[in-house]
Amino acid sequence: MSTYIVGDIQGCFDGLQNLLKKVEFSPTKDHLIAVGDLIGRGTQALETLDYLYSLEDNFDTVLGNHDLNLMAIYAGIRKAKPGDNLDVLLTSSNIKNHINWLRGKPLALMAGPKTLVTHAGLYPEWSVKKALKLSIEVSEQLQGKDWKKVLANMYGNQPAAWQKTLLGDQRLRFIVNAMTRMRFIEKKGNLDFNCKISPDLAPENLTPWFNVDNKKLKTDERVIFGHWASLNGNTNLSQFCALDTGYVWGQTMTMLNLSTNEIYTVNHQD
Repeated sequence: MSTYIVGDIQGCFDGLQNLLKKVEFSPTKDHLIAVGDLIGRGTQALETLDYLYSLEDNFDTVLGNHDLNLMAIYAGIRKAKPGDNLDVLLTSSNIKNHINWLRGKPLALMAGPKTLVTHAGLYPEWSVKKALKLSIEVSEQLQGKDWKKVLANMYGNQPAAWQKTLLGDQRLRFIVNAMTRMRFIEKKGNLDFNCKISPDLAPENLTPWFNVDNKKLKTDERVIFGHWASLNGNTNLSQFCALDTGYVWGQTMTMLNLSTNEIYTVNHQD
């Protein structure tokens, strides 16, 4: 049995199938973990969710910003954009089931004893243990009766920095933003949501979150994430593994074999 972690799928079902075929993935013996953004922009959202749901206990995922966007659209909080390519999914007879399934997924999970998976990464002031606890806080709300209210209050860029005293909607919003939208950190730990480019091209006042010293992250712990396609899988740090390599943008889809640390990719045209 092997455990694989796949980067952002974003509704690109054919690409996912090509990648699984490449590693000879067994739906009954192997385990697949996704870094979130199962759907979003790709044209095969329904096929993607139908398949991942069918894997049952052999599949796990964290929530990405596009997954939360789907939930908000379903709840009537946001309107779908043409580029979301969600019309077929939203009108499917399976949509209610898939939404309830996604509501049960966390923002962070452990893929192994020392391996944390989140969509965007680990906020530099949090330990792995803290991130998991904060993920549970959000999950409890998304699985509760007021889950639509939680989604309605989720949007916004403030507060920009973490404070232990944050409560209510502000606390939940920051947790969601840090785990699903984070890329760059400003001074004083503020999240920047405007810059999405490669760190090599970013303004000097912005630092990739994984380059900010995290004294609470142990040296033998690893963080696996997606979300940042312009990194092209490169953090230059073995402790941080970036798996979003921009398949939906015509580049590649990437998968990690957790046991062997082997990386597998398929090109968009494959």
